[in-house]
Amino acid sequence: MIYHALTIAGSDSGGGAGIQADLKTFSALGAYGLSVLTALTAQNTQGVQAVHPVPPDFVAAQLDAVFADIRVDAVKLGMLANADIVHAVADSLARHQPAHVVLDTVMIAKGGHPLLSQDAVGAIRERLLPLASLITPNLPEAAALLDVEVATTEDMMREQGRRLMAAGAQAVLMKGGHLGGAESPDWLITPEGETRIVYPRVPTRNTHGTGCTLSAALAALRPRHVDWPATVMAARAYLQAALSAADKLQVGQGIGPVHHFHAWW
Repeated sequence: MIYHALTIAGSDSGGGAGIQADLKTFSALGAYGLSVLTALTAQNTQGVQAVHPVPPDFVAAQLDAVFADIRVDAVKLGMLANADIVHAVADSLARHQPAHVVLDTVMIAKGGHPLLSQDAVGAIRERLLPLASLITPNLPEAAALLDVEVATTEDMMREQGRRLMAAGAQAVLMKGGHLGGAESPDWLITPEGETRIVYPRVPTRNTHGTGCTLSAALAALRPRHVDWPATVMAARAYLQAALSAADKLQVGQGIGPVHHFHAWW
């Protein structure tokens, strides 16, 4: 069976993150990709130059069109830009109730440009956390959602993951890339337990789109696996391979993308 995965996110004109990274990931992992655009960005490997949010009613129209006609097996949420778009997406998800929803809490671009308005953080916490099957915050994003200091240890990561579950999330994948060190540890927190997933840090500067790629892989793979631990292990292995092959690409002069089609090209 070919599963259908829907990404609700912003466009990256440089092709390394956002909708473009999500659709590449879906394709690489054998899922049919659907897309709803929330924002247009003018960006390249050196940063984001401009952001143009899509009107919330048009975001809702895209969602209605997809759900009215096409089976959606999993949803990935990425850049949502502002509170009005968050509410439009939350209303649609509550109405259509897809089986699996992966929430990538995109707030800041790799180069530091904000991709989410401040008022939208509260809207995500209140409206989307209860609708998400899994959320995938990095350490600054988790701290912003909880209004606490950024975690500096794995124990703090785990505790913040538990607090996000108490706030309404069904499961949390705390991404520890900001900790530094030779390894990059993640913690999966679910009602059934806690799982540590660790990989060696790949020596490359071409890391643009890693968060988008991981969350898209989780959405593409979840319908094929029995639970989140198995899904996370498969998705993390795909991302590690994409990172390891990133230097084979020569895209731009800044922070380049990971190699989504490393197994094919």
